[in-house]
Amino acid sequence: MLHIVLHEPEMPANTGNIGRTCVACGAVLHLIEPLGFKLNEKMIKRAGLDYWEHLDVRTYVNFEDFLEKNHHPKIYMATTKSRQTYADVTYGGADEDVYLMFGKESAGIPEEILLDYKETAVRIPMLPEIRSLNLSNSVAIVAYEVLRQQGFDHFQREGQLHRYEW
Repeated sequence: MLHIVLHEPEMPANTGNIGRTCVACGAVLHLIEPLGFKLNEKMIKRAGLDYWEHLDVRTYVNFEDFLEKNHHPKIYMATTKSRQTYADVTYGGADEDVYLMFGKESAGIPEEILLDYKETAVRIPMLPEIRSLNLSNSVAIVAYEVLRQQGFDHFQREGQLHRYEW
């Protein structure tokens, strides 16, 4: 199972978009407080559309609470400070839980947390002039790499036209 972990997210629209991505991926969304918004805000539900009611979302008072309640999982830390890219890593198989953690929009994951995750820290390559990508875009990029590596197991892989034939 895929788990998306947001450490102190600040923008409700990003979290709503990420919630929608989690529903599409069958992922659990973990939110580590403090949050920069309330979970019942309209912006979250608007961004998540009618998918929010189908989301498995869990909250934690801090990072230590998250670790304890999830039995100290192996976590891949998405950060611009990593030396390896998200595509350089082999994530767990389809039967393994994969945790992807992303930091808050204004500052990322605190460096004191990253120090313990050097081997599982990953970055999305980008031009040097760019500080970072939008949080919800970053989540989608890395999450779908995990799913790609797992062969998109249990996912609809083909679409069809409604009024025409291919």
